[in-house]
Amino acid sequence: MGRVIALPTSDERALTLRWSGRVSLTPRILAVNIFALALLAGGFFYLDSYRARLVDSRVAQAGREAQLIAQALVSVPDTSRIPLILRLAASTGSRVRVFDQQGREVTDSLQLGVRNFRLLPAHSDRWQVRSARLLDTIFDAVAGTKAAPPYREIAPERGLRWPDVRTARRSEGTPATVWRAPDGTPVITAAASLNGNGVVMTTVNARSITQTVRLERYRLGVVLLIVSLVSILLSLFLARTIVRPLRRLARAAVRVRLGRAREVVVPRLPSRRDEIGMLARALSDMSQALRARIDATEAFAADVTHELKNPLASLRSATDSLASVRDPDLQDQLLAVVRDDVHRLDRLIGDISDASRLDAQLSRAKFDPLDLVAMLDALVAQRLARGIEHQVRLRFDRPAESHLFVMGEGARLERVFENLIDNAISFSPSGALVVLSADREDGDIIVRVEDEGPGVPEEAREAIFRRFHSVRPESEAFGRHSGLGLAIARTIVEGHQGTIAVESREDRLSGARFVVRLPAASGGAERNRG
Repeated sequence: MGRVIALPTSDERALTLRWSGRVSLTPRILAVNIFALALLAGGFFYLDSYRARLVDSRVAQAGREAQLIAQALVSVPDTSRIPLILRLAASTGSRVRVFDQQGREVTDSLQLGVRNFRLLPAHSDRWQVRSARLLDTIFDAVAGTKAAPPYREIAPERGLRWPDVRTARRSEGTPATVWRAPDGTPVITAAASLNGNGVVMTTVNARSITQTVRLERYRLGVVLLIVSLVSILLSLFLARTIVRPLRRLARAAVRVRLGRAREVVVPRLPSRRDEIGMLARALSDMSQALRARIDATEAFAADVTHELKNPLASLRSATDSLASVRDPDLQDQLLAVVRDDVHRLDRLIGDISDASRLDAQLSRAKFDPLDLVAMLDALVAQRLARGIEHQVRLRFDRPAESHLFVMGEGARLERVFENLIDNAISFSPSGALVVLSADREDGDIIVRVEDEGPGVPEEAREAIFRRFHSVRPESEAFGRHSGLGLAIARTIVEGHQGTIAVESREDRLSGARFVVRLPAASGGAERNRG
C-alpha cells in the first residue's frame, strides 16, 4: 500500500464546464469541427470584396476607354467618325453612343449593327442559372452589399438623364457609374467630353465579373463540401473511438457501484496507448483492487467469527459448569479457564481492532526520517532490561554506518521489530542466540532477524503472514497469540513501501531468518534529521 499524499479530491475551478458540460461528447466534437468549417465558409463573403475589386478595376478601365475613344473621335473629321465608332465598339466590346450638347443621341453603335450589348431577362428556364442568381441574392443580403441602381434605357432625345453624360458635358473628368442589369450582372457606363462638341458614352455589361465570382464560389463550395464530409467522418470516427469506450467504462463502473464487483469485467483496452487506455487500465486495476479488498474483508469477517467462537464456546462451557459444580478445586479450575478465555478474548479483540484500522491509519500517517540503527539498538536494550526467558541471548550486530535512515512512522516500525524479536525468542531453544543486523543494499535498508529455532518450512513461508494463521511452539500455552502479529507486520511494512519475507539461514544452521527491506531515506532527509 502506497503512502497517500493529502490532495484536494477535485479542482472544481479547473474541471468545471458550464453549458458545454451538459452536452454529450459526440455533438461537442462535431460542433468544434463544424465551427472550423464555418470559418472556412467565411471565404464566401471574401468573394464579395473580391467582386468589388473586380468592379472597381472594370470601372477604371471603362473610364480610360471612354477617354481614349473621345480623343480618337476629336482627332478625326466628322465624316470618319462612324467607321471609327464601329471599329472602336467592336474592339472594346462596348456600346458606344455620341450625344450633342443638348443631350440628343447622335450615333449609337448598337443601331449601326454592332450587337455587343445585350441584357438577359431576369428569369431563366435553366435551374443552374436560377440557383446561381438565388445564391447571389443570399450572399449579397448576408454580406450587406449595397445594391446598384437598376439599369433602364433612356430615350435617345433625353440623353441628359444619364448622370455620366451630364457630368462629362460640364467637362468634369470622366465619370462612370455601375448599374444592375435585370439578371443581376453589373452594367458599367462611362462618358467623356468631346471638347465642347458633345459627349461620348460607353456601356458594357460586365457579365465576366459575375461569372468569375460564381466560378470561384463554385470551386470554394466544392472544396468546402469535400472538407465538410471528411471532417464530419473524422469527427464521427473520433467520437466513436472516444465516446464508446468511455460509455463501456461508465457502465462497468455503475455495475461495480451497484455491488456487482465480482461479476464485472472492466475492459482494459490493451491495444490503446492513449489516455483512454490509461483510464481503462486504471479502472480495471481499481476494480480488481476493490474486488480483492471485498474478498479480504469477507474472509477477515469469517475468520474473526471463527476465532471468537472458540474462546466464547470455552467460556460458555466453563460458566455453565460453574452452576452445577460444588467442588472448590473444580470451581477454581473453571474460574482459571474463564480468566484465560477473557484475557484471550481481550487480546484477540485488541489485535482485530488494530488489524482492521491499520490500513486507514497508515494512509493518514505522516512519515518522518527514522534512524533504524538507533531504533533497533533501543529495542534490544529494552528487551534485555526486561529479561529473556530460557536464557535466550539477544544481540544486535551494528552496521559499519552509524546511521541508517528510512521514512516512516516510528511506533509502527517498532511494533514490527518487537513482534519479530518476540517470535524469534519464543521459537528459540534454551540458551540459543537471536541476532539482529541492519545494512544498506542497493538504495534499501535491510534488517534481518535470525533465530536458532526449528525454522519455517518452505511451503508455509507465505501462509504465516496470513491473518489468524498461528504456528506456535509446543511449550507455549494455547491462546497466548491471536495469529495476527505477522499479518499486521506485513501490512505495516508494505505501508512503508517495503517487503517482509522469511527464509532459511545462510549459514545452513537450523532456524529462520526474517528479512525486512525498506527504502532508504533521501540524503536531504538524513541531513535534516542529523
